[in-house]
Amino acid sequence: MQKIYRILPRYAFVPLICCILINAVTYFGTRIFTTGMYHYDFSIPLDDMIPFAPFMIIFYILAYVSWVVGFVIIGRESRQVCYEICTAEQLAKLMCLAAFLIIPSTIVRPEITGNGIFDWLTKFIYTIDSPDNLLPSIHCLENWICFRGAMRCKKVGTGFRIGMFISAMLVFASTLMVRQHVFLDVVSAVAVAEIGLFAVKKLNLERIYYNIEKRLDKKVR
Repeated sequence: MQKIYRILPRYAFVPLICCILINAVTYFGTRIFTTGMYHYDFSIPLDDMIPFAPFMIIFYILAYVSWVVGFVIIGRESRQVCYEICTAEQLAKLMCLAAFLIIPSTIVRPEITGNGIFDWLTKFIYTIDSPDNLLPSIHCLENWICFRGAMRCKKVGTGFRIGMFISAMLVFASTLMVRQHVFLDVVSAVAVAEIGLFAVKKLNLERIYYNIEKRLDKKVR
């Protein structure tokens, strides 16, 4: 365990595990209730103007790497930053959960006729990821939260913060250009992330993890 703690401090485990659990409930659990419901297509004329580009699937897939790196950096920064960002992420994810249940969303995907590696990867993503639970985009939400968290981190240089911003922009573009999301999915993802960050800062909601830490410490003693 000591080797793990060198990568990620002990205090970061509970909030990060909660992020994973809430994500699973939000993305997979809601389908139990929404399967069979009418799903809305929130595409607008702007979406028709965005070119379909299978090569952008690379950035869509690399988003998973940026999430791991981003949350590890956030977790290592400090208790305060870790607790605030994770709480904001979870609050934003709960807003996604509500949206998925109230206004189930879907998208019409194009037929892929090419046989290149990017076409194959896009087909693979289409196969394992059903076209629902789209608004807000969790893919975009996570990358924006990682970028906003990076802006709070003083232990990393400006290069990392710029890199996380570029990563977020590329992921935003990829979700649209491989037809995994529409424009409103991206906008709403940034909106719920910012609402989560504002609410945590305004109401000091991160204190829940300070309280959890105190209770766990008492049990250990």
